[in-house]
Amino acid sequence: MAFAQLGLNPLVVKAVEASGYTEPTPVQVQAIPATLEGKDLLVSSQTGSGKTAAFMLPCLHRLDQPSALPGRGPRVLVLTPTRELAQQVTKAAETYGKFLKRLRIVAAVGGAPLHVQAKLLSQPVDVVVATPGRLIDHLERGRIDFSRLETLILDEADRMLDMGFIDDIEAIIARTPANRQTLLFSATLEGVVGRLAQRVTKDARRIEIMAAPAHKAKIEQRIHFADDFSHKSRLLDHLLRDVGLSQAVVFTSTKKSADDLAVQLRGEGFSAEALHGDMSQRDRNRTLQGLRLGRTRVLVATDVAARGLDVPGISHVINFDLPRQAEDYVHRIGRTGRAGREGIAISLAAHFEKRQIRDIERYTAQSIRVGVIPGLEPKARPQRPEGFGDKRRSSAPRPTGGYGKGNGNGYGSKGGYGDRKAAYGEKQSSFGEKSGYGHREGTRPGSEKRSTPAGAKRRAYGGY
Repeated sequence: MAFAQLGLNPLVVKAVEASGYTEPTPVQVQAIPATLEGKDLLVSSQTGSGKTAAFMLPCLHRLDQPSALPGRGPRVLVLTPTRELAQQVTKAAETYGKFLKRLRIVAAVGGAPLHVQAKLLSQPVDVVVATPGRLIDHLERGRIDFSRLETLILDEADRMLDMGFIDDIEAIIARTPANRQTLLFSATLEGVVGRLAQRVTKDARRIEIMAAPAHKAKIEQRIHFADDFSHKSRLLDHLLRDVGLSQAVVFTSTKKSADDLAVQLRGEGFSAEALHGDMSQRDRNRTLQGLRLGRTRVLVATDVAARGLDVPGISHVINFDLPRQAEDYVHRIGRTGRAGREGIAISLAAHFEKRQIRDIERYTAQSIRVGVIPGLEPKARPQRPEGFGDKRRSSAPRPTGGYGKGNGNGYGSKGGYGDRKAAYGEKQSSFGEKSGYGHREGTRPGSEKRSTPAGAKRRAYGGY
């Protein structure tokens, strides 16, 4: 099937074909006609499925015709969890809409001057791509009008909820017209995402696209067990000196640990930079540009880089800290094996983290091989974690000594490093810093309620 057969505007089809795309993906085949019909949609699709074009192409199709309502506000609003994803969506909109006349697109994200965005929003605009926190800032200052809004898109809704944006999202939706069209895209449509979908959509059509098995086959996955932090650091040093490694993304659980590990690696002779939500947009752009140009060989990042980062030269992804949620593992390792290349994903795990590994294996329906590096073998014998489909509980005793109940010198008893006093929101994680989920502090993953003030949450993420 060709894009022209989906009923799209010829100018939009021309731009898509000029970008090198000839056939729509499965999610585009189903979502584009339904969007053109005016249906609300609930779409479950994975990274790389073509979901950005699935919602942007039909919206651009409509924008070729003038609005029937007066005003200067946007006709299309796209909410994304991070600045990087917002920039990616903005670039896609500009690419696919380049043949449309007088199309104006504004990105409203954190890290950029508020007054510059306010000036752009004061003029007629067709598409606004925004992170929730920064959009709330503009709304509270009366700088944006939704009176002629036609389509609201929640991109990666599950991620926005994980990051604690539920209150901001609902406040934004309350300002939009009741007769709008709503398109919700998420890796999952269950749980808190499903409950949000029920509140914000009407008679929505459900579209679920399974991940392509071929994509999984391109990434070799393995686990190396570490006895303590020093052992884990030696493993990382060995892996980064692999001659087959061109560029790597090393994921940590906190912003502080990303900074500290990047400094440590530079001291060891590696070209390494950190990336996390506390950095200004200019610094984040500079870091990503260095990665794309090959000046940076190792990017040490929090989960802010788990989605929306597309650099074909990344040959390795290394989980220095395991992700708290299994679906984040999938997004992390998806940073390698891009553009048809093969990739390697390596996780460094403590012996007490076998349950997290088991959860990842069950989520991906794949068994992950345990690797051992000669000369860097763990002192404790690594046991095969209970894999996918194995419901038996491990009879192995709880480890003691080098790690156990957090003593500030090794691992904590439940994950991370240093002292650990509670699962979330207390002192824990690597380098003895506070952390919550990913690089955000003080919020339980999946919580629908904000547990930190809005300003603090936005500063922690930089996602506004």
